[in-house]
Order: sequence, then structure tokens, then C-alpha cells
Amino acid sequence: MTHAPLGIIRNIGIISHIDAGKTTVSERILFYSGETHKMGEVHNGQAVMDWMPQEQERGITITATATTCRWGEFRINLIDTPGHIDFTIEVERSMRVLDGAVAIFSAVEGVQPQSELVWRQADRYRVPRICLINKMDRSGADYRQTMRQMEKRLKARPVLIQLPIGEEAGFSGVIDLLNEEAFLFSDTDLGSTMLPVPLPPEAVNEVQESRLKLTEAVADFDDEVMADFLEGKRVTAERLRSALRRGTLACSLFPVLLGSALRNKGIQPLLDAVGLYLPSPLEAVPLIGHDPVNGEHETLACDPSAPLRALAFKVMSEEGRRVTYFRVYSGTLRTGVMLFNSTRQSSERVRHLFRMHAHRREEICEARAGDIVAALGCQETLTGDTICDPGKPLLLEGLTVPEPVVSLAVEAKGADDRERLPLALEQLQWEDPTFRVHEDSETGQTLLTGMGELHLEIVIDRLAREYGVQIKTGRPRVVYREALRRQVTRRENFQRACERRMETVEMLMQLTPLPRGSGVRILLPAAEPPLTPQLLAALEDSLKQGCLSGCMTGYHLTDLEVRVLEIPLESGVPSEPGLRSAALRGLALAAREGEPFLLEPIMSLELEVPTENLGKVLGSLQQKRGRVEGLDSRGEFEIVRATVPLSEMFGYMTELRSATRGRGSYTMEFLCFEEAPSAIQEQYGLG
Repeated sequence: MTHAPLGIIRNIGIISHIDAGKTTVSERILFYSGETHKMGEVHNGQAVMDWMPQEQERGITITATATTCRWGEFRINLIDTPGHIDFTIEVERSMRVLDGAVAIFSAVEGVQPQSELVWRQADRYRVPRICLINKMDRSGADYRQTMRQMEKRLKARPVLIQLPIGEEAGFSGVIDLLNEEAFLFSDTDLGSTMLPVPLPPEAVNEVQESRLKLTEAVADFDDEVMADFLEGKRVTAERLRSALRRGTLACSLFPVLLGSALRNKGIQPLLDAVGLYLPSPLEAVPLIGHDPVNGEHETLACDPSAPLRALAFKVMSEEGRRVTYFRVYSGTLRTGVMLFNSTRQSSERVRHLFRMHAHRREEICEARAGDIVAALGCQETLTGDTICDPGKPLLLEGLTVPEPVVSLAVEAKGADDRERLPLALEQLQWEDPTFRVHEDSETGQTLLTGMGELHLEIVIDRLAREYGVQIKTGRPRVVYREALRRQVTRRENFQRACERRMETVEMLMQLTPLPRGSGVRILLPAAEPPLTPQLLAALEDSLKQGCLSGCMTGYHLTDLEVRVLEIPLESGVPSEPGLRSAALRGLALAAREGEPFLLEPIMSLELEVPTENLGKVLGSLQQKRGRVEGLDSRGEFEIVRATVPLSEMFGYMTELRSATRGRGSYTMEFLCFEEAPSAIQEQYGLG
């Protein structure tokens, strides 16, 4: 089996706001690279990358889909990610394993809320990006406005490397600023042929000015380019390209291209830019792991001959079997070899390896450093786990999983459904770390918790279609959090019958409220004999579980420091069960003394409404306890940025459509937790 040299591999993702054109761009990439012979379209449900029935029916991407193609000398491993906030975990786990990304913006709508979220995710993992301003053929397209929004809202430094030929419906080609060449895209062969044409005379001055701005931007990354720029000399395209690549790899510059994917214009230059400016696995930011035994750190080199280190970033359930997606960071992953899951301290064996083409597979014998592959046979590995050589264990950093904020009570319809439901829910939880299942201790109902109404709607649809489980659902519910108003110190004396004697466990703990967004912090005394590290680990685990159970309502305790001050040993060394029981009881009783209260999730909201309906929409927001943060005009529409409690937003789309005669739209994402109003506190017996 032949392997592509690491220097020509590009592991990239397509990221953007919903409906900016990600999947349409991906379909064109597959067509022009020769992987497919027919363009699939999102709007008619025939896109190769949107293979799930739910995606085809709704015209949106729900799950990140991987594929592989070749462009010139480069092999591109491509992941098409969702744009809807409810499926943000798909972007998060893709960003964790990618070396570069293509960010797509609409020339009409500009930088939209989900564009900001995925940009921040890429910032967090230091992923270099190139940008495509799409929909240049649409009425109202303004790439300059989009670039200004990128600077203002993303705090980015976009660098324009193309100019358009024609505007709006007249958009027909692009001018390459580095080579000062113009190209049109043929309409007779679906844009496959790029036709070189002379520079339009009216564009000559603008080309020179724009190339000068490009030279000024990249001069910061090349002293020779800087010297030539200051002396007024023309810099060659080769040197500009080299300096632009350095700025892009440093996440300081972001090359911007123009196109219209739906009209088959601008995709080939985008593919060229992927190879020219985005990193190979050899140039990606080095990953650091730590030894799970001694804690020593190790910087991974992308070397196929080094010990195996791979990260599981996605798990799918397929006919009851787990399909696990891996990014191999070093070493070689082979089928049939015994491996070690250093996250769960368990052994695994890969039975089959595949290179994925959406939902189609190409079986391979081995995967080397730099590859993204799927595997069958891993029985315990979940998202974020590290697979490595058994003799040289190493633990890689996992990924950040956002907290789900919406719950739904469900109940199986028939006896057969009741039997199949637990297994189906377990398999869905394999796939999605943001999907949680638990039982309400008071009502006995099964509660599904997810990122939003659409997220849970898709889960219920999949239960029916894929698992044949019919369920009844209740109304969506908000997931609150508990917090404390004051500091509490409590000495817990716990007694339990143990082997014909009474065991007494004493513990002094202090609970201290923390600022909003701090989460839970647990501080334990030092491990000194006879308190072993194993006993303290059990104590920490129990305190974490206690915080997850809450003290009054069953919602998680948060923004809290739990400090264990003393564990007196006059009565002997406590057993692990006794220590756990004392910790859980002491935490619950101490928290009740700390004046617990509820926090409610607050959402960041961006609405696009016709100017004539603005007053009615703002009045409705005020009734929902919303706070308007800003207003912008965009043609005949007003862009409203606001914050609003999630509890007020169920069914809001119907209300907005009614108020704007179907012309309004909104996007929403979780922002923070704030204290819930007194009416909600009283409803739960708090406040």
C-alpha cells in the first residue's frame, strides 16, 4: 500500500454559519477534483456530503462528514461541518483534529453569529484559515462590507488576494492579485474550465492599489518584502506567496478569495489556495501529551516510525456497531494489533480500517501519522479518548464539550419500544457527547437533554427511523443550575455498619461561592499516609458526583469551591465506601445551609427583521425579559443583537414569523447563566 508524502497532505474543514454554502462548496470540490461525476445539490436533497435522510429533508448539515480527494499534487482530507448551533459539537471535535480550515462567509449577510462561534473555536485550537466570500452573484453582495465585519467582529486581519469581475448577477470571474491575471469560469461545462482573459481596463488601477495593500500586509512576515515595499519596488508573486503562507500558518493573516459556489465560480482557485497556504501535518501546531503514570510531558512529532498516538474524535453507531474516527498524530495504526486506550485504561483491537468518502468506505490496511481514518472493532473508545502503543502510554488533551441546555421528557409507546429504548439511547450517547439521558427521581420519566429543540427533534426522528422506537414526548424544559449565596463550613460525622462494627468517618469541609462561569473547583488535603492517593481520588469523584446531583432540585451545583479542610483519623482510616458516603451527605447538607438558588441559561440572540416590523419585535423581546445589545441596518432589514432567557424562547420562530409576515429570522447560542427571577425560584422551593 502506498502512502502520500506528509508534505502534500492537507487535513482541512469547511466551517461557517448555516446556509453560507459549506456543503455546496464541498460538492464542487468533489466534482472538480474528479471524486464525483455529478454535482449534488443541497436544495434537492442530492448532496453527497449530506447523506442522512434528516439532512436531505431539511437541507441542512447535521453531522460532520469526512471525505478524501486529490487536487494536483495534494491529497486533501476534507470534513464538512454543520452550521447550526445545535450541532456545534461536530465543529468542536473537527477543529480539534484539523490542521487548517476554509471559513465561508456570505457576501450578502456578512459575518453571522455562527460564523463568530466557529471562528472562536478555530482560534482556540490555533487552526490556520483561508476565507471564501461566497454568493458574490446575489443581489446586495458586498465583499468589502464582509471584510470590514471580519476585522470588527472577528478581530481578524483578512487579506484580499482576488478582485471580482462583474458585480451581483454579473459576477463572472476573478482577478488574481498576486499574478495580476484574470479568469472567467465557463458556463458550458459547469465551471470546470477557467478561461484566462486580459485585465479589464477599468480594473487596472484597483488591481495595483489592492496588490499594494496585499504587499503591505505580508511585509510583516518577510524582511526582504518589507524593504522592497518601502522602496516602492514591485514584489514577485513567488515572494508574496511565501510571505503570505508564513502569515497564514501563524494565524495572523487570513487570505480571502471570492466566489459563487452555486454558480460554479471560484472553487478551483480555492483548492489551489488550500495547497499553497494551509499547513501539512508536518507544519501543524505540535501536540503535547502527558504520561498517565509519571505526568511527564511529550511533544509529538508527526513521524510514522514513532510510537502510535491517535485521538478518537467521533464515534458513530452503525447497525449496533461502533465506527470510530481517528486522527493519527504519530506512529502507524494497523489492523489486528492490540492497542491501549490510555483515557480508560483498557485494551482495544482495530478489526478494520477505512478511508471515508462521506458514508462510502475504502478499506485500508494501515494509517500513518497525519491520516484521518475510521475503524471498526473498538468497543470502549469514546470521543476524546487517546489510543496508543501499550508499551508507551501517553494521554492527549481531549476536547471541550459544551453544556446542553434543553430537556425533554419521553416515554416509550409500547412494550417492544420500552425494551428497545435503553439500548437505542445508549448508542446515540456514544455518538454525541452533548446528548445526555437521565431519569427524573421524582416522576420516573426518562429525560433527554440536548443543545436545543432541533437537536432533540433529530434524536427523536432517528429513534423512530433507525431503531424502530416510537416514543411520546412532553414539552421542552430548561436545564437550570444551582448556586450558593454564602460560604458554609460544616463538620460531617457519618456512621455506617461495617463488618459487625460501626465505622465513623469525620470530615470538615468548606463551600465557597465563586464568580459566574467558574464551574466547580475541588480542593483536597495532601496525600499523606494513611490517606492514600486512591482514597483521595475516590473522595474527589464523590464530591464531583454530589455537585452533579445538586442539593435541592436535582440540577447541577456550579460556581462553587469545595474545600476539604480536615479528615481526622482518630477513629481509624476510613474505608472507601465510608469516605464516599460521608462526602455525599456532607456536601448535600452543607449546600442546603448555603442558601441555594437557581441560575437560568441566557442566550445570545441575533434577529434579522424588516425595518417596518422592528417596533413590534422589540416590544415582544421586552416582554420576554430580553435585553437589546445593539442594532445595525442592512438594507431594508435591521439586525438586532440581544440577550434573552432560554425559558422564554420555546416556539419563538412561529411568533417571529407571525410578527414579520414570514420575513424575519433569528439565530441563538448559549451565552451564560444568570440568577433566575423570583417566580421560578419559588416554583422550585428556593429563593
